[in-house]
Amino acid sequence: MTDLPLDQVRTLLAVVDEGTFDAAAAALHLTPSAISQRVKALEQRTGRVLLLRTKPVRPTESGEVLVRLARQVARLERDAYAELGLSGIGEPTRVSVAVNADSLATWFLRVLTRVPEELRLYFELRREDEDHTAALLREGVVMAAVTSSPDPVPGCSVRSLGRMRYLPVAAPDFAARHLDGPLEQVLLDLPVVAFDRRDDFQDGFVRRLTRGRSGASALRHYVPTSEGFVEAVAAGLGWGLVPEAQANPLLRTGQLVGFAPGRTVDVPLYWQQWKLDSPALAQVAQTVTATAGEALRA
Repeated sequence: MTDLPLDQVRTLLAVVDEGTFDAAAAALHLTPSAISQRVKALEQRTGRVLLLRTKPVRPTESGEVLVRLARQVARLERDAYAELGLSGIGEPTRVSVAVNADSLATWFLRVLTRVPEELRLYFELRREDEDHTAALLREGVVMAAVTSSPDPVPGCSVRSLGRMRYLPVAAPDFAARHLDGPLEQVLLDLPVVAFDRRDDFQDGFVRRLTRGRSGASALRHYVPTSEGFVEAVAAGLGWGLVPEAQANPLLRTGQLVGFAPGRTVDVPLYWQQWKLDSPALAQVAQTVTATAGEALRA
């Protein structure tokens, strides 16, 4: 194999984005047969199965590599057109970013307002837990991500953003009724608020208190939005770990109380993005880093 025909690589991307061969054919103004032939030719050329023929179709691990390549080529093409003055006035550039819910709720949206308007960027934000955003980078779904991993995804660069601090808090009435006694004992049976079923953040806090003997109680409420999570804790449904940017105003007004002095939890955050010589991505990275520097702990 000497090279990869870009028309075949772009066709693979269209099939993944559209979900079916027929939909990709409509998007590319080709016949479904032509789409199938291009994908098969690319698979023969690489010697690998690139798509799982499910509904919707899904890329294999090898397919993800080529999907990411196709998106990167498209990004570079748009930058080149812009530098040559060939971009149409009505052609803004889409920047896809994976961001965890707490960053979205506390600081990341300020990034969007600070990117220079003359770059004509628009953002597609994908909300995902910071432990899982790297997977979207590997799959080529996004070109950048806020992640908790310092290890760069292949083909990506990484830079530190700072630490998001979380405070163990509860509603005053809840704390008065239940949080009387050693935390390593009382937390085992108390209702707790979690983001979703993948969220083991509160469990990790309790495991540290109990030296690994137990996680948080099975009595838990799942509230899958950052703002809703805070409201659920303030309403007395259970205790939870809340970002200090959201907790501090409620602590000052007495709507929340802290119950474990000195036992804060810091989560390091990183910015990962494709290794591309892209002015647009470079500007976004610079803006993200500056904004995070104001909002996060060093």
